[in-house]
Amino acid sequence: MVTGDNLVAEYKGTHPGSQRLHERAVKVFAAHGATHTVRVLDPFRPYFTHAQGSRKWDVDGNEYIDYVMGHGGLILGHSHPAVVQAVQEQMAKGAHYGESHELELRWAELIKSMMPTAERVEFFSCGQEANMMAIRLSRVFTGRKKILRFKENFHGWGDELAHEGSAGIVADEVNIIPFNDLVKVERELATEEYAALLTEGGGAFAGGRVHIDTDFVRAMPGLAHKYGTVWVLDEVVTGFRDAPGGWQSVVGVRPDLTTLGKCVSGGLPGGAIVGRADIMDAFDPKTPPERLIVHSGTWNANPLVCSAGIAACELYQDGEPQRKAGDFADYLRERGNKVLKEKAINGRLYSRTIVHLYLGPIDYEPSDDTMPPTKDIGKIMDPARLPVRARLCLHLLQRGIATMNGEIFILSAAHRKEDIDQTVQALSDSLDAMIAEGTIARP
Repeated sequence: MVTGDNLVAEYKGTHPGSQRLHERAVKVFAAHGATHTVRVLDPFRPYFTHAQGSRKWDVDGNEYIDYVMGHGGLILGHSHPAVVQAVQEQMAKGAHYGESHELELRWAELIKSMMPTAERVEFFSCGQEANMMAIRLSRVFTGRKKILRFKENFHGWGDELAHEGSAGIVADEVNIIPFNDLVKVERELATEEYAALLTEGGGAFAGGRVHIDTDFVRAMPGLAHKYGTVWVLDEVVTGFRDAPGGWQSVVGVRPDLTTLGKCVSGGLPGGAIVGRADIMDAFDPKTPPERLIVHSGTWNANPLVCSAGIAACELYQDGEPQRKAGDFADYLRERGNKVLKEKAINGRLYSRTIVHLYLGPIDYEPSDDTMPPTKDIGKIMDPARLPVRARLCLHLLQRGIATMNGEIFILSAAHRKEDIDQTVQALSDSLDAMIAEGTIARP
């Protein structure tokens, strides 16, 4: 049994190869040897060699059920045969033509066929680039400069996208207001100063850690249009994960512009903006110079990325991968919450195919387990809980479960019932160990 006194020692003992690589990495990468903030863990995260389906393996031969899933981009699971074959065949034909090709057209047509709001499509290297361009398009279209955003919504690390107060940002034209408050939204939009209103699809932070009220989001397009503002829906996380038509098709809204990433490119780096033709006419070379946006980008619609995107999008069309991932997420929430309740631990699993773990005071028991057990955003985002989640992350890794910081479980169509059963047992054992070591308390 792993205890509080020997967890780190035992972890290092079962991960010697990863420790050696980490010791090299800290001499190269500034962020404690990591290349992404969510990969920072004390003492270190494992270093991986390969992945297949719902599983991945590290340099020491340890096997994990994976709930990181490419930060949410792999709803088909790791190394899906159709995607692998498409990329292998394309690599033999050429990785980069520096020219137009039929693959980019096929990929765009597939996206357009699934997402009715996609009158036009433009490709990028990632979802953040798409968000940055959405702001620029909105400014050109409206002739305004200001941007309205919501607290806790995540859109990237760029100056006008980053969290309020982030070090080094300059975002003088950005105003950030509380989530789910229609009165404040209309009060700001009524000034008629805003070019764009940005909203994270599915809820704030990774598609729904902070719940978005359905009536609230359905009011967004009407309010934005009333005051001449472009409504941008960031579906970088939720696009093609919640449904073939994106989260917008689930709640029944039509954004002016939608940004996409992650799932859209089948596991390779890619992003897109889709939306109204009149707004995206700014890319048309016939547009007057003062309204023309010149969109360069070496990796735009790269053939390898397009091949993966096509293979994945063809599989998304019938909604079967999304349904499978949803069923496994339902099962994980059901089983996991039973464990939390039996152990009298203040916490719940909730949301959709990206399952969030909340550890904190239970204000009420929602009838729908896609909802968090509190409406207090301060409790949900409480930074004081970070050490507890990091500890849980390490306990789970030692038991063969890879999560995002012990707080996010990303499901895919490749997961299986036995994966969930094994995960719930590992969660139960981890919680028992944390209770014993005093890092998690019961009321």
